[in-house]
Amino acid sequence: MARLTRAQTQERNRAKVLAAAREEFTERGFRDAKIDVIAERAELTRGAVYSNFPGKRALYFAVLAAEAERFAARPPEPDAGLTPAEVLGALARAWVARLPLATDPDARLGVDLLPEILADELTHRPYAQLLRFDAIVLGLALERLSPSSGRLVRVAEAALTMLHGASQLAAAAPGFGEPFNVVRACEALPTLGLADTWPEPPIVPQARAAGETWSPPEVFDALRARPARIDGDGVVAVIGLHRLSAVEEALRAAEDVTLVVVTGQPAELVPLTSLVLADLRGLLKKSCPEQAWPRVRVVVDETGAVAAAAGVSAVSDATETAIRVHNGRILLRAEGFGACHAAATSTEPAESP
Repeated sequence: MARLTRAQTQERNRAKVLAAAREEFTERGFRDAKIDVIAERAELTRGAVYSNFPGKRALYFAVLAAEAERFAARPPEPDAGLTPAEVLGALARAWVARLPLATDPDARLGVDLLPEILADELTHRPYAQLLRFDAIVLGLALERLSPSSGRLVRVAEAALTMLHGASQLAAAAPGFGEPFNVVRACEALPTLGLADTWPEPPIVPQARAAGETWSPPEVFDALRARPARIDGDGVVAVIGLHRLSAVEEALRAAEDVTLVVVTGQPAELVPLTSLVLADLRGLLKKSCPEQAWPRVRVVVDETGAVAAAAGVSAVSDATETAIRVHNGRILLRAEGFGACHAAATSTEPAESP
């Protein structure tokens, strides 16, 4: 048998750790799960577990992200021509169909997610922004299906609020409520006339002229789960996990947008980001035709390589830098709050000093 390379061995060990961790978290829950037991189940050392994951919480997020990937991998493509109400109904049915039952052996696996997120500001703020991004993507998709309906991000937020609440009650009070009443409630949301406007940011930095060559590395679009090219014309927004909702400023103004997600804590927050994005992809694929999805590529820039290509040498969760690309060059750049709006809308950038 051929000897495995170092990379192959690492990948095999990571898969063994994830499988063992899934068993441990399912049987004991997050709080009572033990790294030593996970290592024993995986037939590896404790050090081998920590060489793949910095801690138990990061491992838990990675296990749930793998579950979300499996959920996203088996969807039927919905029919074209759906209304926003029909999309929300299909999304809600996909959601409630996977709610844990009291007799489900896997029921304990995900119940500790929100308590762990809420327990630490490190995860609390990024998760809030990730959910806001979910609502923006879903809302924009609904708007593309019904352009005369105005902004529908608040409708998407209301649907996600009900569905996350249903998940929490299914875990805390099994049997409470009728899940398909939640589906009907989601279907009714577009008719409620929820007030929803999108104001331009009050403070917009001045975009600066630039002239660098735009040579980005190969990337993977985490929203559609496929390789993507980002060397064409458009806006590239490098945004930290505390500022993700700012991407709406670019999406409202530009035809082609790439969101580059960066964080100062990649070891723990990249698995959380992967979890939320995989879950969003699975729900969209089960409810909304892909041609209605907003024209945005989502790149989780764990190493900072794409940010560096955009001229952002140091990243944090508060990063917000946007560039406009044209004919293989960076035409202009903007930094700070409102940078996405500035890069997408500026027509006369100031000269670089």
